[in-house]
Amino acid sequence: MSQFFQIHPENPQLRLIKQAAQIIGSGGIVALPTDSCYALVCQLDDRNAVERLRRIRAVDDKHHLTLLCRDLGEIALYARVDNRQYRLLKSATPGPYTFILEATKEVPRRLSHPSRRTIGLRVPENRVAHALLEELGQPLLSTTLILPEQENPLSDPDEIRERLARQIELVIDGGACSLEPTTVIDLTGAEPVLLRQGRGDAGPFGW
Repeated sequence: MSQFFQIHPENPQLRLIKQAAQIIGSGGIVALPTDSCYALVCQLDDRNAVERLRRIRAVDDKHHLTLLCRDLGEIALYARVDNRQYRLLKSATPGPYTFILEATKEVPRRLSHPSRRTIGLRVPENRVAHALLEELGQPLLSTTLILPEQENPLSDPDEIRERLARQIELVIDGGACSLEPTTVIDLTGAEPVLLRQGRGDAGPFGW
């Protein structure tokens, strides 16, 4: 049965953040609020947790998982970023955007796209998510909390707990989240490509 933490959205309780980090470090999967919608997260280099996360979502290795990062500096460790890409990233982070970039060797090969060697990255503007990332000192692997056969993400922490009580270790109730996932933008080509219109305004990227 999953645990359930109520964490203040503006002033996250450090004691609970530390407990959540310990659960993740022990191989747990956590439902986490973000600045778009709730996400499922786990430790980056935990193979078993990553496989469980994919099974919950019913997605294969061609589905981009996303690294939640603390800042642009951390993104640059896991993705190749040129000056043009950096300017675009700086204009939209933190915020409800996911960017597809070429992965560096710091990203385990099994986590990147099997044929393209790309990875999704984002910097969330959510104090609970940011506090957890700071406590862990490394990115979290994440995916939007949309269950198989569903079109919309789950947004109610009590419903998340009811639906996933036996599949994940912790639900963090950090207040209401949007029903919209992130806007996904592919920056690997000469021009940005809009892959999914979500909560983030795509206007600054030319659409």
